[in-house]
Amino acid sequence: MMKQLIACCGLDCESCDARIATVRDDNELREKTAQLWSKLNNIPEITADTINCMGCRVDGVKTMYCSDMCAIRKCVNEKGFNTCGGCKELDNCQIVGPIFQHTPSAKENLL
Repeated sequence: MMKQLIACCGLDCESCDARIATVRDDNELREKTAQLWSKLNNIPEITADTINCMGCRVDGVKTMYCSDMCAIRKCVNEKGFNTCGGCKELDNCQIVGPIFQHTPSAKENLL
């Protein structure tokens, strides 16, 4: 059975800096993560104080990005799946595809 800390897209929340910063209450890591995510996603609203997350599919706080902006998480919830792994469009999906290109292990986590 899939670990609860595998995100909708297959990324492992356990190794996510946002979750690690939250669990350790590490403000330096929050700042570093906010800067990186802000730059990668071109979203200046991602600041250190928004980096609080316990994981995509577990109860508890989520980052602003994960809770409000992630198109993958929205799609999974709209379709009623736990993860992208339940979707027959997985192999050709334009939404989650970039994640698999950057982190091939994410797809493996869903299968």
